[in-house]
Amino acid sequence: MAADPLGEAIRHPPSLATSARDRLTIARILRVNHAGEYGAIRIYGAQIAVSKLVWPDMVPHLSGMLADEIRHCALFRAAMPTRQSRPCRIMQLWSLGGFVLGFLTALAGRQAIWVCTAAVEAAVHRHLGDQLHFLAGRDEGARTIILDINEEEVAHLTTAQSQLTEPGLPKRVLHGVITALTDMMIFLSTWGDSVRMARALAEQAQDTGRK
Repeated sequence: MAADPLGEAIRHPPSLATSARDRLTIARILRVNHAGEYGAIRIYGAQIAVSKLVWPDMVPHLSGMLADEIRHCALFRAAMPTRQSRPCRIMQLWSLGGFVLGFLTALAGRQAIWVCTAAVEAAVHRHLGDQLHFLAGRDEGARTIILDINEEEVAHLTTAQSQLTEPGLPKRVLHGVITALTDMMIFLSTWGDSVRMARALAEQAQDTGRK
C-alpha cells in the first residue's frame, strides 16, 4: 500500500521538545487556518451563486478553487485532535463575513471577484509563510500539511493576479480593505500570535543582515 504523507502528518503530534507555549500557538494556528478555509468556502460559495446568474464564465474557475478550500478545511480539522485544538469560537463571524464579502464582490463584477481572491490569497500566503518558519522543528506534521496547502493557495493567487486588469483607485481601495479585514480576523483568531510570529521573523532577518 502506498504511503500517505498527509495522513501521517495529520496523526503526527508536535515534537516532544516543543514548549507548552509553542503548543498553544500551534493549536491556534490550526484553529485560525480551519476558520479561514471555512470563510473562503463561504466566499466562493456566494460568488458562485451570484455568478451562475450574471457571470457564468466565472463559475468553473470559482468551483475549482472552492473544491481546493473544502479539502484544505478538512485537512486542518483532521489535524486538530492530536494537537489539542478545536474550531474557532468566532466561526460564525468567519462564515457571515465570508458570505457577505463573496456576495458583494460578485455583484460588483468579475474584476471585483478577482481583486477579492488576490487580496485574500496574498494575506493567507503571507501568514502561511510565517507559520511555516515557526513550525520548523516544532511540528513537522503541521508544516507538511501547510506546505501542501500553500501550493494551491499560491496557484489561486497567481490565477487571480493574471486576470486583473490595470489597477485603478477603486481596486486598490478594495484590495486594501479586504487585506486589512483578513489580517484583523487572523489576529483575533490567534490572540495576536500571528503578529508576534511576523515580528519575530522580521527581527531574525535584521539580525542575520547585521552579521
